[in-house]
Amino acid sequence: MKKFDEPSEETKNNWENDPNNWIWGMFYYNPKDKRSYFPKKIKELGWHANYANPIFIVIIALIVLIILAFIKNGR
Repeated sequence: MKKFDEPSEETKNNWENDPNNWIWGMFYYNPKDKRSYFPKKIKELGWHANYANPIFIVIIALIVLIILAFIKNGR
């Protein structure tokens, strides 16, 4: 069963294929799309991230902070 506010597969495909939602052709940025990650067209190649999603920004910030903490403690 589909979530109530989840867009249809057609809408998701339209978002993913719209060149206006891609920065430099490789960074997906769509504030309307609530997904943090979604599979690439060839699923074996991994996932795309939605850089407009606040959850993704928090995840990236945490990863950077963890890396910086390891670098600082390694000295």
